[in-house]
Amino acid sequence: MSKILTFDTHIDIPWPEKTAEGLPAWKITDPDDLSSLWQSETKRRFTLPKAQEGGLDAVCLVAYSPQGPLTKEGHEAAWKRVNAMLKTIQEIPLSSSSYKVKLCLSADDVNQAFNEKYFSITPVIENGYVIGENIENIQILSEAYGVRYITLTHNGHNLLADSAIPKGNDKNIMHGGLSELGKEAIKSMNQAGIVVDISHASRDSMMQAVSHSDVPVVASHSSIKALCDHPRNLDDKQLQALAEAGGVVQITAMSPFLKRGGGATLAEFMAHIRYAVDLIGIDHVGLSSDFDGGGGIKGWSDASQTAQVTKALEIAGFDNSEIRALWGGNMLRLLKQAEIYSQTAKK
Repeated sequence: MSKILTFDTHIDIPWPEKTAEGLPAWKITDPDDLSSLWQSETKRRFTLPKAQEGGLDAVCLVAYSPQGPLTKEGHEAAWKRVNAMLKTIQEIPLSSSSYKVKLCLSADDVNQAFNEKYFSITPVIENGYVIGENIENIQILSEAYGVRYITLTHNGHNLLADSAIPKGNDKNIMHGGLSELGKEAIKSMNQAGIVVDISHASRDSMMQAVSHSDVPVVASHSSIKALCDHPRNLDDKQLQALAEAGGVVQITAMSPFLKRGGGATLAEFMAHIRYAVDLIGIDHVGLSSDFDGGGGIKGWSDASQTAQVTKALEIAGFDNSEIRALWGGNMLRLLKQAEIYSQTAKK
């Protein structure tokens, strides 16, 4: 088999969950020690040495904000946090002396880096909470950092959409899916070339986003509800709607999403991938780890075991072209479609 580009599309960067001052996470703007990214002996599931050992070629690195209060203070703090995180992601290639690393802001960039034997990192955002009420922030995120997808929500409703998992004080439903601001945000993301990510969104939010977006959307880290009844997973009708609109579900190595009670292995991971492929077709399925954001299963517990995933796909009966599609080809197609739409919209 010829070398396949392995593109893990959802990995969290090092960031403290608390400080000595007791700041809530959504206010923390100072990174952890990034030196952990260059170390093999660390609890982090993704590091450059582990990626090299496992044959991982490219990643989307996530600037994540937990859900904070829906106030001016909360939104301003989250905006500062996400800017700090994205600046940190930009600096990673500059801080690497032992590894060839490139910041890649387009599908062509990722493919070129792969051909030139560079490791590529692409910046993305988890939780549209960070834009607050300012839709223009979306264009800023695109122009300043080259952000390639934004997850509409995290755990807890925000001003854009209802979440699949409300926070403690949330009502079950806040907007009935997307808010008017959320619909505006999706249009702005389309125009900016940013893919809409519907992982974490409620069922209504997800279905409305699929129909409202002019560009195919992604579920960057979700799995199959028919195999594991978790609120973060997608049911068959959601999967079919996603595929009919040209989108992709990235089956994720998050144990509770793959097997009730956890303890998932590569066998369950392959079962979810196979189910999705059989239901909606190979062109609409991919995979991601969610490393350092809760992801990791037996057989793919960190980036050093990436080659075992490729082997498992072979054993599961996927051929070379199918594995290439699953391992990033489909996601790269979505990124390219978003880029083309944005370029056309600006003319």
